[in-house]
Amino acid sequence: MNTFHLSGYPRIGAKRELKFAVEAFWKGAKTEAEVQEVAAEIRRLNWAAQKAAGADLVPVGDFSFYDHVLDLLCTLGAIPKRFGFDAAKLTLPEYFQLARGNATQFAMEMTKWFDTNYHYIVPEWHADTEFKVNAANLIAQIKEAQAQGHDIKPTLIGPITLLWLGKAKDEGFKRLSLLPKLVPAYQQLLRELATAGVDWIQIDEPILAVDADQAWLDAFAPTYKELAITGTRIIIGTYFASVAEHLNLLKNLPVHGVHIDCVRAPEQLAVFADAWPENKVLSVGLVDGRNVWRANLSKVIDTLEPVKAKLGNNLWIAPSCSLLHSPQDLAVEEKLDGEIKSWMAFAAQKLVELGVIKQALAHGKDSVKEAIAASDAAAADRATNKKIHNEAVQKRVAELPAGADQRKSAFAERIKAQQAWMKLPVLPTTTIGSFPQTAEIRQARAAFKKGELSAADYDAAMKKEIAYCVEEQEKLQLDVPVHGEAERNDMVEYFGEQLAGYCFTQFGWVQSYGSRCVKPPIIFGDVSRPEPMTVYWSAYAQTLTQRPMKGMLTGPVTMFKWSFVRDDVPLSVVAKQIALALNDEVLDLEKAGIKVIQIDEPAIREAMPLKKAQWDEYLAWACEAFRLSSTGAEDSTQIHTHMCYSEFNDILPAIASMDADVITIETSRSDMELLTAFGDFKYPNDIGPGVYDIHSPRVPTAAEVEKLLRKAMEVVPVERLWVNPDCGLKTRGWKETLEQLEVMMDVTQKLRAELAK
Repeated sequence: MNTFHLSGYPRIGAKRELKFAVEAFWKGAKTEAEVQEVAAEIRRLNWAAQKAAGADLVPVGDFSFYDHVLDLLCTLGAIPKRFGFDAAKLTLPEYFQLARGNATQFAMEMTKWFDTNYHYIVPEWHADTEFKVNAANLIAQIKEAQAQGHDIKPTLIGPITLLWLGKAKDEGFKRLSLLPKLVPAYQQLLRELATAGVDWIQIDEPILAVDADQAWLDAFAPTYKELAITGTRIIIGTYFASVAEHLNLLKNLPVHGVHIDCVRAPEQLAVFADAWPENKVLSVGLVDGRNVWRANLSKVIDTLEPVKAKLGNNLWIAPSCSLLHSPQDLAVEEKLDGEIKSWMAFAAQKLVELGVIKQALAHGKDSVKEAIAASDAAAADRATNKKIHNEAVQKRVAELPAGADQRKSAFAERIKAQQAWMKLPVLPTTTIGSFPQTAEIRQARAAFKKGELSAADYDAAMKKEIAYCVEEQEKLQLDVPVHGEAERNDMVEYFGEQLAGYCFTQFGWVQSYGSRCVKPPIIFGDVSRPEPMTVYWSAYAQTLTQRPMKGMLTGPVTMFKWSFVRDDVPLSVVAKQIALALNDEVLDLEKAGIKVIQIDEPAIREAMPLKKAQWDEYLAWACEAFRLSSTGAEDSTQIHTHMCYSEFNDILPAIASMDADVITIETSRSDMELLTAFGDFKYPNDIGPGVYDIHSPRVPTAAEVEKLLRKAMEVVPVERLWVNPDCGLKTRGWKETLEQLEVMMDVTQKLRAELAK
């Protein structure tokens, strides 16, 4: 039979058990032994579910307490020397300090994993970086799975991708120069895994899906020649885009197989199927690991049968990528609309789909005819269901006039109109929008949703939180305050709950980073705004201060990118529909007296295609969608945007074309590295580089903030420069938040005094 395998499964637990255990450990409320017990039970249940569905090889190494890239760095002994930790003796508290920082060291940088909403820990590479393998944790999990009767396939990030994912921290240093030291470490690791009973191992090299320089591609042949003699059978994993251009490279590597993603790049299957050696495994991912829609089983089986005829059992079947990016189990969703639910499959259901495909390839479609009939019925219903289509929304997008996405005047005129009424000081200060989501806020929201708290009492509770938030900002003398978003559960979910065309799960959580989980909305149909979404709360907050209150919205690209988006229309159409819904909100905020409005687009970079040839087309409609969000706003209305944890150096013209009056960006973890690119580009509008990292509870010193702000003043004209944290403050506590903001304000006042002289 054809081998059914996967490279990863959701690791937070069906009810986010890992999140709660880890956070309790951080607070001292759980012991390490208790956390390890929770982790072991999650692994046991995950492996059991995979085996029950018919998986032949279950993954090991996909579980992590925080991040799998960080785990590999620990295994290879490649953690930053600045922490002073011994990787071979690393404790669990020290492991978390690498990711979260401590009293003396800032946390390791995070950024998005390719074009997903998962954040990985960025390796720090130095010329003197050394590698010293300690595979004890990984081998312990291998023994654990073997003891439970499973055939296993560990999954590791490949050495070339690992180097590429990191950042060179020494000037003039080339990351690839570390490969001669890294390959022997991988050899040792693979030999130790072979000794532990590992036969197959998946080594993921998603660098092949991006436009890497030739030097990186040239490294593959010598690297895998060395890894091929370690006693394990290697399958190289690729995903998220086509790797068809590397067919000859992959065919000739001394490995036993390759996995390709035929959901994101279905066209590559024909290329590989025609030319793939019959003695090597070709693993085909035709079940979507990144979205919630059911596979069309008839089409998948029909597509795979000719490949099976050629390759026989060397055709393997798998999800397109790790199921880390999928919610765990649709079966527990009791409140979803029945018709819409019938179109979906979460991780547990995707396992079942793969089991059906395996069975059909072995014994024919008739052996699974009931499953195929159900799949066909769901596909037919989804294609024609009236819940999906709204003629008015479609017409509004189709009839947009030329220039509909342009502001009335250029930035130079707008900023004069804005400054005339705002009268902001030099180095104006603001925050990114959210303030701490306290236990009291979450309890009130939960009680309201359960019907245990009346609408009036919920309203009063949220107003109390907003009033406190505004009061504290007044004390700090922040120039442009925010209302703190107490009423919002999530920056995407909150808006999706109020937009037509969206639906929501109860338990559809996925990991964003560490213990941070998100529950993405699901866009199933045409999107529109039935009524105002934020005007009530922002207008109330404005009554509490004379300062200009900033309204907060989430932009169209982020709204679809951080959702599970429909796959039956182009993304550009979805983005424009959302943009026009947001535009209705912008104009209503303006009418209500809110004339500073932030439209966040942190996902603008991560939504980009991995292939540069597709960038221009994407950026054209993505930036147009952002501009459509604020079309019709008066010149005196100041439009902000925020972007975090993304690299913009190579797309700055497009970022500038968004024409936001003020852009705020994450820069503290990268030591203002990104800001230098904005300065070199001479970014034309106002810019607010983050001056401290909000993902760590530590309070920055005044010297740290001052260093960053002075660096910013060297590359951005001071009249264009804002001061703000890196990102929203939702995940922080009030005590540390106020202490962090006090440092930021003290440094700002000091520099203002200098500039005044």
